[in-house]
Amino acid sequence: METNKNFGEALEALKAGKRVCRNGWNGKGMFLWLKYPTTVKSEWCKDITLKLIAEGNGGEVMALGTICMKTADNKVLTGWLASQTDMLSNDWIIL
Repeated sequence: METNKNFGEALEALKAGKRVCRNGWNGKGMFLWLKYPTTVKSEWCKDITLKLIAEGNGGEVMALGTICMKTADNKVLTGWLASQTDMLSNDWIIL
């Protein structure tokens, strides 16, 4: 575990496949990870809108990469966005 990192270092760690979190986060067990771009096949889709998009695109669609968060209550947030405070903080931890 590496501590006292800035946001740029945390972002590079995400790109390298590592998980990161902030020391200042209140929730226990919270962290971020990068979900890499991938092709999604329509037969895999449980989300009806995603399934329709994939079917309309020949049976598959490219899903772009995104930063995801494991929340304190064991849920997954897809598309986490950094606040200005997050970007300016030096309390990032590389797990």
